[in-house]
Amino acid sequence: MTEEPEDRSAPASDRVVAASPVISVMVIVPDADAAVAWYRTALGATELWNLGGVAGLEIGGAPFLLHQVNPENPTETSPDRVGITSTRIEVFIDDPDTFIERAVAAGAVAGAAMEDHRVPWGTHRQGGFVDPFGHNWSVGDTSPLGPFPR
Repeated sequence: MTEEPEDRSAPASDRVVAASPVISVMVIVPDADAAVAWYRTALGATELWNLGGVAGLEIGGAPFLLHQVNPENPTETSPDRVGITSTRIEVFIDDPDTFIERAVAAGAVAGAAMEDHRVPWGTHRQGGFVDPFGHNWSVGDTSPLGPFPR
């Protein structure tokens, strides 16, 4: 793998260099302004920055990116335009029931009902919803993103 040279055009104080690999999710939406407003209201997201059409948001410290559909790039479109998504966004939060209820009250469509799942690291509660832009969200109380066995 070839490393890209660091962009030194920005002042050093403005550059953020990842100490280790970072994976982010970028959700593609038909209207970035409407999506930012919905995620802020429905999911309690905080806007980190907004370039108009592209924004950085976070939910409880978990960052994600949002990008408006670009008609010149047909390989990236929003699920509501094609009627299907191959990605599920998962969020783990202390009170998944209230998180889902808030999203549904703001216009999301209820998905999988909240259910207890028995997994090797204990009982895990999870349910879900589909946001107004076609993205499928699973909401759980215990993250499997850690070493196992614990």
